[in-house]
Amino acid sequence: MRDAQPQTIHLTDYQQPGYWINTTELTFELQDDATLVTSVLALEANSAVDSQGELTLHGQELELVAVELDGQALDASRYSTSDESLTISGLADQHTLSIVTRIQPDKNTALEGLYRSGGMYCTQCEAEGFRRITYYLDRPDVMSVFTTHIIADGSRYPVMLSNGNCVADETLADGRRKVTWSDPHRKPAYLFALVAGDLLSKEDSFTTMSGREVKLQIFVEPQNIDKTDYALDALKRSMRWDEETYGREYDLDIFMIVAVDDFNMGAMENKGLNIFNSSCVLANPATATDAAYQRIEAIVAHEYFHNWSGNRVTCRDWFQLSLKEGFTVFRDASFSADMNSATVKRIEDARLLRTVQFAEDGGPMAHPVQPDSFIEISNFYTVTIYEKGAEVVGMIHKILGADGFRKGSDLYFERHDGQAVTIYDFVAAMEDANGVDLSQFKLWYKQAGTPIVTAAAEYREDEQALYLTLHQQCPDTPGQSGKKPMWIPVQLGLIDSEGNDMAVNVSPAQNPQGLDTWTNASQVLHFTEEEQTFVFSGLKEQPVLSLFRDFSAPVKVRFIQPEEELLFRLQTDSDGFNRWDAGQQLMLGWIQQAQEGEFELPETARQVLAELLADESLDPAMVSYLLTLPSEAYVAEFSDQVDPHAIHLGRKRVRLAVAMALNEEFAACYQRLESDAEYQPEPEQMAARALKNLALSYWSLASDAGVKKAVSQFGKTDNMTDQMAAMVALVNSGDDELAPKTLDAFYEQWKQDPLVVNQWLSVQCGSSEIGTIERVKQLMEHEAFDWRNPNKIRSVLGAFANQALCHFHAEDGSGYALLADAIIRLNASNPQIASRLITPLTKWGRLVPQLSEKMKAELQRIADEPNLSRDVYEVVNKSLA
Repeated sequence: MRDAQPQTIHLTDYQQPGYWINTTELTFELQDDATLVTSVLALEANSAVDSQGELTLHGQELELVAVELDGQALDASRYSTSDESLTISGLADQHTLSIVTRIQPDKNTALEGLYRSGGMYCTQCEAEGFRRITYYLDRPDVMSVFTTHIIADGSRYPVMLSNGNCVADETLADGRRKVTWSDPHRKPAYLFALVAGDLLSKEDSFTTMSGREVKLQIFVEPQNIDKTDYALDALKRSMRWDEETYGREYDLDIFMIVAVDDFNMGAMENKGLNIFNSSCVLANPATATDAAYQRIEAIVAHEYFHNWSGNRVTCRDWFQLSLKEGFTVFRDASFSADMNSATVKRIEDARLLRTVQFAEDGGPMAHPVQPDSFIEISNFYTVTIYEKGAEVVGMIHKILGADGFRKGSDLYFERHDGQAVTIYDFVAAMEDANGVDLSQFKLWYKQAGTPIVTAAAEYREDEQALYLTLHQQCPDTPGQSGKKPMWIPVQLGLIDSEGNDMAVNVSPAQNPQGLDTWTNASQVLHFTEEEQTFVFSGLKEQPVLSLFRDFSAPVKVRFIQPEEELLFRLQTDSDGFNRWDAGQQLMLGWIQQAQEGEFELPETARQVLAELLADESLDPAMVSYLLTLPSEAYVAEFSDQVDPHAIHLGRKRVRLAVAMALNEEFAACYQRLESDAEYQPEPEQMAARALKNLALSYWSLASDAGVKKAVSQFGKTDNMTDQMAAMVALVNSGDDELAPKTLDAFYEQWKQDPLVVNQWLSVQCGSSEIGTIERVKQLMEHEAFDWRNPNKIRSVLGAFANQALCHFHAEDGSGYALLADAIIRLNASNPQIASRLITPLTKWGRLVPQLSEKMKAELQRIADEPNLSRDVYEVVNKSLA
């Protein structure tokens, strides 16, 4: 276990390594009791650094067997070891260093480095897992050409994979098999991968834009071979899109994906050998929902896009993590928008930012997109680094326009191919390619927190002009106060009384650097000062203002519009995102109102919602979002002091009121969208199912006829999307007989499929109706639960703490105690998962006092535990500071 008072690492302390590793040759001997790893490293002194002939390599939980320098055993006086390092002294400028270590993958419950998942060997090396394999300069700026030999019993491990291209496959004199892989591209150790097991593969090929044929393979355990078609097709779509959109061609002869059941993350972009959590790659209509298909498509694309934005050009150090992750999330979001509905994708992105990232920005773990310091880098794989980082890249795209952004990305890849660089190298390429100064914009990378934009609009009839005054302020966050004004792109529209967009005319002098990234209907204002006033002329009537269209910046907006204007925008706004946003503002007001007493849906609102349900010209997926209430977590982000029970009650009242007021409309919508067509995971069908099942959720809440339809759909459907939707409707119907009967039937049908069972666990633990503490405890003792499997833990404890908020926030604090017990247990076995489970407990400061004290006490109980991992230590202590 790591030191209980670990050292903080600071960006300002970055120094280049004293030595480079030009080549790395690895030999793995997979044995029953342990694995023997031999590394041969070609060292070269870094002329820019005075190393004084000393080299310290990282290592963790390693047994050192032998050390040789230039073919000779190294005298013990020239090296020393600690729990986390091997230091060698008396070195010259160049050496060949050979190290033999013994590791125990079977006992590796942290799922970092080399470990076993069932009968399969696999690796996870990002961020610092490689140091669990051998002593190495485990840092992203040390890039090396890797050759990997895998030696094992070929009958037990017929598939042996690593990065690059397979260059040799032979049988040794003792009968074991030896497979050799060579990766011609320099890479840091975090991109190393190895897999060995009894696997089947689904194969295809892709012809690149230059005419090269690339072999594509997805490896899975034999029982899952029928669940690989969609991921393979998504991979080919991703490859084609990256060529067409960014001009990026794949660079190896083979691209492989492996599905692994026990995996801390979603997936990993190891060069040429992507390793995926099985939940992010396996799907067929019977077992995967539409949401799962869309997630698979997005994650396959994300990891493939990393081949250039992360692998060919990588990070200099881990403070630059958003260089690869923010840019790649932006790329995969753009891909998903092109493959499906751009409006729906933007709504999904904004919901995540507003619910999760804004909460992170407002809490004790708030940090910039480029952090200044950390204790454990694994704690910074956050929505701020990924999703807010993507929004920052998106704002650059908004400022420069599509053509300007493409020029910048081309220059970035050309300038830095094969290098480990910084976030500011990326920004510099955008500046240099477009002749734009983004110095002020870079504050988005260095200032933590969510900016608050206050807007005031005045229409002057005598001038036929609208005066819009914007004021920005970014709240203090831990370690940062007195924030400077940011460069905020504000995309807006003006709507006339007929619901049409008006021409938007603003003086070019009000936008800096001559940037012209707007159309007459939807303009991007460049808001760069603490307060600015923009004047729009030639307006013959007072317009309705549509601010921050397309979620043009990740900010909180304070702009009061009366309910009639919000309803008008919900009906007419040409920007689909802002239509949704107007509806969310309306519903948020209803929920806040309903916290004080009974609620009845206003007739004007009922009519608007009824019209939306009946309008067949609209995208059904968008309509489903327009009719979806803000989640309890979303509502909490708009509360100065959070009372989870009041929020739950208010939302429940509004949901029932909407269901009752539109019962007939929901029934008609459902019946209109019922279909006997064969299931296809394609956008049009997915959109129809989304609205149909939303209608079912409301209909079943309001009438027995809706409940009967849910029972029928549950029993007769041929796809998981409809079956899961029906089960959720029945679980939430409040029927004490139907809910357990449905859950039991579902488990009996699917108990042999772990991924489906995970959904069954999540439905129960995340339900405000049945997700009680007692239910969670029962499921933690169930045969389907496994403390070693991160997906099981997330399905039970993650769903409970993040979704069943009325139960998690039990007034006696028992929900907090349950989560704290789990964190303490996992601290010893899987610190990464333990630290990620802490997030719900970090919000204690915003709760009503009677809950806040109990939550803080559980955090303190965790902090008082001996032998805390760095992962848990950092999050808990920052949360209590």
